[in-house]
Amino acid sequence: MVAKAKYTYEDYLNTPEGERYELLDGELVLVASPNEEHQLASVKLVSLMYPYVASRDLGWVFHAPSDIVFSDTEVVQPDLMFISKEREHIRTAANVRGAPDLVVEILSPATSKWDWKYKRELYAKYEVKEYWIIDPVNRIVTVMLLRDGVLEIAGAYVEGDTLSSAALGGFRVGLEEIF
Repeated sequence: MVAKAKYTYEDYLNTPEGERYELLDGELVLVASPNEEHQLASVKLVSLMYPYVASRDLGWVFHAPSDIVFSDTEVVQPDLMFISKEREHIRTAANVRGAPDLVVEILSPATSKWDWKYKRELYAKYEVKEYWIIDPVNRIVTVMLLRDGVLEIAGAYVEGDTLSSAALGGFRVGLEEIF
């Protein structure tokens, strides 16, 4: 049996216009358009994060589609990311090359298994300090922190709870502000 060749970043750059892909272990994965719940959570969160980060001159907040290139066969487009001033060297005009301080993925039925398993391990491998998985259907935010090379669950938050982010300089948000 002949092993299938892995796709590379160059192949990724040549995907059809109008389609959104991620490159996971050399496999091109089509990312479905986000639904309304997903979009609302994303817009609300970025509208809260951006002013907080900008007013304190902490770094940069980006939202999808923005590429993080970890390697020639690993390229992701998280829903949101934060890059601190200390890590500004990973920013380029075209993409991010390295681990942001914080990555946020908002679940959809098509991406759930990737976000919980594969991307969690990928983000840990490349040393993302903090990873949030937002479940807009069940209205839960799971926060994970990097400890000893593993993104461990630090807390699961539901409506009525307030979460804070060490990576975002103490940023706090009540879940009713996201959902």
